Amino acid sequence: MSSPSNHAVGTVRYEPDEKPPWPLAAGLALQYTILALGGVVLTVAIVLRSAERSAEYLAWGAFGALLVCGIATIVQVRRFGRLGSGYVLIMGTSGAFIAVSVAALQQGGPALLASLVIVSSVFQFLLAGRLSLLRRVLTPTVAGTVIMLIAVNVMPFLFDFMDNVPEGSGAAAGPVTVLATLGVTLAVMLRFTGPVRLWGPLIGIVAGCIAASFFGLIDMGPVGAAAWVGVPTAGAPGLGFDFGPAFWAILPAYTFVTLVGAIETIGDAVAIQRVSWRNPQATDYRAVQGSVAADGLGNLLSGLFATVPNTTYSSSVSIVEITGIAARRVGLCIGAIFCVLAFLPKVTQLLLIIPDPVIGAYAMVIIAVLFVLGTRIVLQDGMDYRKATIVGVSFWVGVGFQSGEISTAGLDPFLQQLLANGMTSGGLTALLLTGFMELTGPRRVRMQTALEVESLPDIQQFLEKFAARRGLGSEVAGRLAHAAEETLVLLIQEAEGDPVPEKKRLRLTARADAGAAEVEFLAAGGEGNIEDHLAVIGGHVAEEPGEHEFSLRLLRHLATSVQHHKYADTDVVTVRVDPAKSAA
Repeated sequence: MSSPSNHAVGTVRYEPDEKPPWPLAAGLALQYTILALGGVVLTVAIVLRSAERSAEYLAWGAFGALLVCGIATIVQVRRFGRLGSGYVLIMGTSGAFIAVSVAALQQGGPALLASLVIVSSVFQFLLAGRLSLLRRVLTPTVAGTVIMLIAVNVMPFLFDFMDNVPEGSGAAAGPVTVLATLGVTLAVMLRFTGPVRLWGPLIGIVAGCIAASFFGLIDMGPVGAAAWVGVPTAGAPGLGFDFGPAFWAILPAYTFVTLVGAIETIGDAVAIQRVSWRNPQATDYRAVQGSVAADGLGNLLSGLFATVPNTTYSSSVSIVEITGIAARRVGLCIGAIFCVLAFLPKVTQLLLIIPDPVIGAYAMVIIAVLFVLGTRIVLQDGMDYRKATIVGVSFWVGVGFQSGEISTAGLDPFLQQLLANGMTSGGLTALLLTGFMELTGPRRVRMQTALEVESLPDIQQFLEKFAARRGLGSEVAGRLAHAAEETLVLLIQEAEGDPVPEKKRLRLTARADAGAAEVEFLAAGGEGNIEDHLAVIGGHVAEEPGEHEFSLRLLRHLATSVQHHKYADTDVVTVRVDPAKSAA
């Protein structure tokens, strides 16, 4: 079932709370599932085949991945307490974990993989609960560099896949199959737009399989032998854990990948909110926290099944934007279809017989796009020579260690194994350089007070001293003081609906940057969002504005930018004032 032809891209037909007819919801869900199905199963195939595991274990891993992704998608969409975003975010097997999962299986088997995945889920739960505390640590520069290095880790496996054909196959079998897969995939993705472009990888896989069949690379035997309905228990490795030396050696790399997966999920959760509503809204970071927590649940279940971890699929955002249907009902149908497919071994085997050259070519496109995503994340907050230095040095340090060009001879075996992973060595370099920048940069000054009007004189005095010590000038200092006053008033008004009457604390953090000033207000969470209110008042002029709107208009006039991030228990409002700010 295709999306309605009268729908224009960017027009939301069904918001998350609305309910499209069940036939429409089920039809769209089937489309979305088909688009994601290849990634869910083939990623498992890449990992287990690279680690040279048995076909029985591969069938079990695919079963577990489908079932876990179905359950995690339902939780992500439906939202249970603080688990889930409440938006149509499809959960699928994560390509970011390919390299570290292969290493885990090679060095310790399913028990080691299960141990690492379960520990990574605990890390994600901690991230979700303390996301507001990591806003300065998880910088786009660090995250983007680590994502770029994922490609460096994975590409060697994919190049091996492209050459992996059965003995006795013709010399042209591998190259022709790879070219057919790549050529058709790229032709569709580059020459078509809209829904057709999303089918590019699937069409490319079909083309590659047709080419492979001419060289005898397709074996339909496993499909015929597989049951129509059932659970592949023969390949179940059993529940076991391994916390030996290999666990501690691979854990840092797995932690980095988990962090990267969380960053990707955060980006997807932010983006899906932007395309799911008819009227733009400020990002609700409570939904973002829920999406990361749902990721953690998915990884916990993946560990129990000893299969590859999952994450949100960024294609969810494109699909919602193109179809205009963001209803939760569609997401629930997607999760249900995944769960049903898990118990249809014949369908799973149909995907698992895809030859290695096809998988390698397909994954090459996906990983290449992941590399570009890393560069986009690096550039999203602008680029200067400092960031360029961090990215360039960290990337090539990772490449050097990964390729062996930077020698680790003479180091402790633990360090050798740790640094040999380019993502770990490059990521550590990026973190160290970013930490050096933070420690040697402009010093932040802080104060704590109560969230009440009576605290205003203390806040004004704090900002006066800050501006004088940093030499900001009277114009910036004056606008900063007035902007802080209006922000305080707005935060107090937002907190008035809180049923808990206890006195709330407010923490201010101020820093100077090239003549500009930035003040961060951190307080207990209230209702509403200042960014949303600023957007609303920008679109109309009230004849008699109330006190709330008057404060908003003043803040809009005084500040260069205002960001309001709402977390489960915390509001973080960042107000920036530049030296030359034209009137709004």
